[in-house]
Amino acid sequence: QVQLVESGGGLVQAGGSLRLSCAVSGSRVSINPMAWYRQAPGKQRELVASITSGGSISYDDSVKGRFTISRDNAKNTVFLQMNSLKPEDTAVYYCKLETSWSFSPFWGQGTQVTVSS
Repeated sequence: QVQLVESGGGLVQAGGSLRLSCAVSGSRVSINPMAWYRQAPGKQRELVASITSGGSISYDDSVKGRFTISRDNAKNTVFLQMNSLKPEDTAVYYCKLETSWSFSPFWGQGTQVTVSS
């Protein structure tokens, strides 16, 4: 059974930093595409950053230069380092894992990030 557990969210002032973690069990982050999404109140869930199995990385324009996605294969964990946070970054952040054998991707339960001005 594949499970994703996010952690690291919280309340931070604008300009501050947070590091989100997504611990995966039942599959391996090294061979599956992973991504971070976020959903603000009243808005659709949006892609923030992604990393392919080959290590290719992409970011939404709104977070380029401020957020960094990475993975630790030994810990089977994906991270999202968020710097220079802005109030508009406030959202629930989710990680997603895709596999070649599952029709649907797997999602974590989400972690709340709140940035105060």
